[in-house]
Amino acid sequence: MKLGCGILPLSKQAFFAVLLSLSALAQQAAQPVQPNATPKPVTGAERLQQWRLSQMPMLMDDFGELARYREANAALQPPAPSENRVVFFGDSITDMWKLDVSFPGKPYINRGISGQTTPQLLIRFRPEVIDLHPKVVVILAGTNDIAGNTGPESLEQIEGNYASMAELARAHEIKVIYASVLPVHEYTPEAGDMFTQRPPEKIVALNRWLKNYCASSSVVPRTSCVYLDYFSAMVDDKGYMKKELADDGLNPNAAGYKIMAPLAEAAIEKALMDLPKTAHLGFAEINVTSRRPRQSIMTMSFRLPWP
Repeated sequence: MKLGCGILPLSKQAFFAVLLSLSALAQQAAQPVQPNATPKPVTGAERLQQWRLSQMPMLMDDFGELARYREANAALQPPAPSENRVVFFGDSITDMWKLDVSFPGKPYINRGISGQTTPQLLIRFRPEVIDLHPKVVVILAGTNDIAGNTGPESLEQIEGNYASMAELARAHEIKVIYASVLPVHEYTPEAGDMFTQRPPEKIVALNRWLKNYCASSSVVPRTSCVYLDYFSAMVDDKGYMKKELADDGLNPNAAGYKIMAPLAEAAIEKALMDLPKTAHLGFAEINVTSRRPRQSIMTMSFRLPWP
């Protein structure tokens, strides 16, 4: 019996991933190594390319990274009738936030995933926001879109993804809080050339759109969103993140989260105030005196415009 070596067919995506990886390795191998040479600093573009190559196998199999919280979502019980459940939804800034420390005793759920962009959040929105039945969702995203983590995006594309998430939330009577994109800095070696990846002017432009979007929807409180302005509280006089609030120029440290927590809590309280109150009249049973059998009638649930 002959033993042979089979060739497995590759998908187009896998084929291009292999080509990109081989190309990167070939470029590294082609560069001569000089003894005692000072290592060349890695640019932001090079770091991004290395990160994208490292993430490619996972992104091809599970672009939205739905596996990350699948078990936690399945284990989560439905909210109690009086529970003001809130989902914090976003990227590494949310992922790294210890909500139990900032909001002890609050029914707040963390669904942040490091490195994600708004197209990925859209994929996750149903299983990790809608299906968890929160009253409020706090969405903090956009910085990785600007950096191009999952490919180049225009501001219009990012804004469209924001609008799509808001429309999904409204359809399921979930109040939306849109947090501003945080400023960035280059004050530390860890930050590197942060402005190349995340130009401050693009952050300002996206925040302006978010603020205007929430303001334009405020005519009807039930369907409006709340704008949560972290940016103004964390920016310095140069328009950059205050050095003491983020060691790497992007992700807040403990001092940064300490500033963000009360701002988030105030926005959540405002969002909860805007939610309509519902009166449920429940199930009523009556006896019919005619010859028809006993019947049950369920009354409709309706909303009262209570202040």
